[in-house]
Amino acid sequence: MKSIFTVVLAIVLATGLAEAKSTPNKKAKAAVGIQFTEGAWSKILEKAKKEKKIIFFDAYASWCGPCKQLQKYVFTRQDVGDFFNKNFVNVKKDMEEGEGPKLASIYPLDAYPTLFFIDGNGKVVKKFVGGLDPEELIQLGKSVLKK
Repeated sequence: MKSIFTVVLAIVLATGLAEAKSTPNKKAKAAVGIQFTEGAWSKILEKAKKEKKIIFFDAYASWCGPCKQLQKYVFTRQDVGDFFNKNFVNVKKDMEEGEGPKLASIYPLDAYPTLFFIDGNGKVVKKFVGGLDPEELIQLGKSVLKK
């Protein structure tokens, strides 16, 4: 009986260790894609000034199909994240929630998504309306940096 218990215990332990090795640690996984800064707009402007960076501002609505496509397939790409995280303070706001309506009065929208590039003083450097593929978004960002 003791040997059966030992064998069962060994199998359980071996199975548990195998699962632990095959299951990636979610915290250990490096973040991929654009890392968006959260917080009040005034703090984001301060951060941009301090870091001498332009703000990349994704003005979206929760119901917007192209906005969801950007979020799922473009902003999550490694190459897009590498470029935008290095060069911009990245922000996204639902323009119909929280601080969004106030920001919509400062930065008028014609459609969703609207992608703004804004300096630390709050001045719009560039505005783009619509969805983009990853390469086009990187090119748009590069065009802003050339100014």
